[in-house]
Amino acid sequence: MNKKHCLFCDEIVPTKAEGDYDVYLGCSCSPGGFYSLLRDSYETIHSLPYHKKRDMFHLVSAYIREHTDREEKVTLSEGDLEAIVHSPNLPVTIEDKGNRLLQYLYRHSEGPGEPVVIQPLSSSYNLTYSPNLQELVYIIDKLRGEQLLIREGMAFQLTEKGWSEAAATAGGKKLKPCSVLIADGEDFRTEWLQMLLPTIEQYGYLPRLLAPAATENAKVYSLEQITDSKLVIADLTGQSPGVYFAAGYALGLNIPVIWTVKSSDAEMLPVRFNEIRPIVWDTAEELAVFLQQRLG
Repeated sequence: MNKKHCLFCDEIVPTKAEGDYDVYLGCSCSPGGFYSLLRDSYETIHSLPYHKKRDMFHLVSAYIREHTDREEKVTLSEGDLEAIVHSPNLPVTIEDKGNRLLQYLYRHSEGPGEPVVIQPLSSSYNLTYSPNLQELVYIIDKLRGEQLLIREGMAFQLTEKGWSEAAATAGGKKLKPCSVLIADGEDFRTEWLQMLLPTIEQYGYLPRLLAPAATENAKVYSLEQITDSKLVIADLTGQSPGVYFAAGYALGLNIPVIWTVKSSDAEMLPVRFNEIRPIVWDTAEELAVFLQQRLG
């Protein structure tokens, strides 16, 4: 595996080629994760004037970290940078930046008082969209003074007050991880993304579209992701052995599984309906209604 310099966090990290993109693995922009950068954009971004790099790169790094931490795919090119740094969704005030840290702790804990380790802290100031470590430390001290968090070395805990604040700024109830399994090569991924995933989210779940092999819109599933799920939706359209295996693995862990299949494939299932009993659907709109009924 090759190594390359990440432009946004200044680390040298492993990369792999995927088509016209280079995938950067495990840098401070996405610890434990990855992001993709259009290969032809690298030199153009690298050649930007110093003052633009100073003003932009820490914001792009923070954007990557926040979105990949939410298990969202980040794919960038030179043309995306201006839109990111001028987005109205970026925090500007110290209060807004502090809320991003509270939300990070909220995502990584199950309740107040549960410790979340942030290490190394020296390269984690992108958690608050800060330009340097000094501002992050100031924000941490401010949140401690407001009794929103407790710090013990590199371990951070939300107080009851901090948990409530994080829940409010994150939009309310914490979403539970949900794995949506589909076969490789299916042509209805756009329907899942645009209609069905938001429907699932309405019922308190954070859906991840997974497939046996990685594609443009779906990540390759792992048993760890299945283990972390609170719900699995397995679509049997395409008769994928990988979908059967992953959903069966979830059942073995007592994770609820909702089976679905497009009507054109329903008669070709290798198991009897009374054993799996999938929801049979024709359109994404129809399936959205069925899922609303089941999840409700």
